Amino acid sequence: MNKGELVDAIASKAQISKKDADVILTATVDTIMEAVAKGEKVTLVGFGTFEPRQRAAREGRNPQTGKAIQIPETTVPAFSAGKQFKEAVAE
Repeated sequence: MNKGELVDAIASKAQISKKDADVILTATVDTIMEAVAKGEKVTLVGFGTFEPRQRAAREGRNPQTGKAIQIPETTVPAFSAGKQFKEAVAE
């Protein structure tokens, strides 16, 4: 499912216009991204948690030359599915 199909599904389920559904979805995603970028955790009970995670510095290899390179520490976004979400997928 892509964003357009998700907007259609939201509009149908919430009985709102596609335009309103698109505005709501975009605002939701933007708000989650902004919060995680600030280092905050966003928890949607039953759905899951979005949070920033630290990825430690490590040694890697240049695939073209095989030479060892140092990969710096970085912060990455992460998602952990909630119990209800996991159960729905497992069925």
